[in-house]
Parts: sequence; structure tokens; C-alpha cells
Amino acid sequence: MMEKIKKIGVMTSGGDAPGMNAAIRSVVRTCAFYKIECVGIYRGYEGMIDGDFTNLDARSVKGIINKGGTFLKSARSKKFMTKEGRKKAYDNLKNAEIDAIVTIGGDGTFTGALVFNEEFGFPVMGIPGTIDNDIFGTTHTLGYDTALNTVVEVIDKIRDTASSHNRLFFVEVMGRDAGHIALNVGVGAGAEEILIPEEDLGLERLVDSLKRSKQSGKSSSIVVVAEGDKTGRNVFELKDYVNEHMPEYDVRVSVLGHMQRGGSPSCFDRVLASRMGVRAVEDLMKGKTNLMVGLINDKIAVTHLEQAVKGKSEINQELIRVSDIMTT
Repeated sequence: MMEKIKKIGVMTSGGDAPGMNAAIRSVVRTCAFYKIECVGIYRGYEGMIDGDFTNLDARSVKGIINKGGTFLKSARSKKFMTKEGRKKAYDNLKNAEIDAIVTIGGDGTFTGALVFNEEFGFPVMGIPGTIDNDIFGTTHTLGYDTALNTVVEVIDKIRDTASSHNRLFFVEVMGRDAGHIALNVGVGAGAEEILIPEEDLGLERLVDSLKRSKQSGKSSSIVVVAEGDKTGRNVFELKDYVNEHMPEYDVRVSVLGHMQRGGSPSCFDRVLASRMGVRAVEDLMKGKTNLMVGLINDKIAVTHLEQAVKGKSEINQELIRVSDIMTT
């Protein structure tokens, strides 16, 4: 029987995402509600190894629900990949009398938590925080909804320029291995084509589609490209290919980059973070471990961390069909 949880550590790791601060706030205030101490761990696993801890109470997290990024900072830790590094992290947690940790991040963060639990039996609970939405066991990761709104707003502005100058814009969005952002913003912003890792559109079909758009009277076009598009070409090579086959177009490239990871979180992400933080703390109090808190059918549910890491988030096939119809 697991001893009663008296002190919980909370940390953010990997890439930052809007909603992480809201999740930290939720964990801290849930701990306060249940009279459990809470400790913030700066810089993820790196801070755990360095013993970079701070005590947090309900007032420590006021005014952060609307802030992007993470006030606990985030870092990738090579030292945590070693047994020695993890042992030092464990010793620091025990010396600080921390009984369990809530870790907010992506698959790398969860992989580290799994290994840590396996070696030391230390209770861990995961909250998915990544704009890519590429974690199995949840329909939405923290930051995803905010990123969608940010990108749609930017594409709307790019379209103003595209239509004013009869230009074709390739807009590259984040999503190294998953096309969730590209597919959703492509439909939401009315893109003429969407290139994602899950579907191989092919360069010839892309040019044919653009030619049909031109013939139908469109004077400008937007093509949304996920970083990991299956054509095997980067966005600048795509530009050169279309320039070669459609010289009548003035082709431009816009790489949105890290602006997608910033900004004040949407209401959806703030509420989701609040719900996830409560569930994470309450499950740890019940003696549960090695779980990730997610959203399934609009209900908070849990998935084993190993499944979250090894499972593959599926692209929405219905939305691909809708996209094909909308780009006619």
C-alpha cells in the first residue's frame, strides 16, 4: 500500500506550449485544496538533477493562467539520459521529501518519467503539453488549440497580401511527424492545398491542383505545408518546383516557426489545463502512477504512459475528406 502523498513536485519539460502555466497553476491549487505541499521544479529534468526547487502555494501562481510559455522554464536534459543523472535526481527529490511528480510535456518527457519510475518506483503522472497534438490517448494536447487560432489568424493576413498581388504562398507550419495543425488550419483558413506527413499528395498532383485553381479563376492561392510533409521536399524546394512548372505564379514562402508556440492560451486550453491538473493530483492521491491525463470524448480520462509514448495519434480521416471537397 502506497504511503499517503504529502508533497508533489510539478515540472515542465521539452518544448513549451501555451497552457503549461495554467496546468502548473491547476496542480498547485489542487494541492492547496487538499492540504498537500507543492514544489516547482525549474528547467524540467535538468533542474531535478541540480536540485533547483521552489515551494509553491496558491498565491505563487496568481496571474499566470493567461501567460504563454512556462514560468518554471523548460530544458532538454542529456544528464537525465544517464543512470547517474537519474540517481542524482531521485536523491534530490527524496531529500526534499517530494513523494510524487506531475510532469507536463510530450513523448520525450513521458519516456523519461517511465524510465525513472521503473528504476526507482517513484510515482509519476503526465499532462500532455505540445502544440503538435501528436500524443496518443488525448484528442487535444495543451497548446494545440491556441496554436491553431494563432496560425489561422496569420494565414488570414497572408491571404490579404496574396490576393492583392496575385501570389501563391507556401505557408509552413509546425508538425514534424503529425499533420494535425496543417490539416485543421488548412480547412479553417480555406487553403487551396494541404500537405501533411500522413498523406502523400505528390508534386504532380499539387501542380495539377494549382493549375485547376488558376483555370477556375483564382488569382492567388495558399498552400499549407507541415514540416514533415511526405513529398520529401522542404518548403523552399516546393517553391522552386512550382516556379519551374507554373512560371505565371509569383511564389512566396512564409515559415511561421516559433510564433506558433507563443501567445496567451485560448479559453479552451486554459480550461483543459485546469481539468487535467485536478485529475493528475487526485489520481496521485489515490495511489495511481505511470498515467497520462488526456481528453477523450470531451471527458478527462487516463492512458498508461507507455501507451501514450508508443501509440500513434491518428489523423482525422473525415477532415481529410472534408479538405478534399473544400479545395475543389
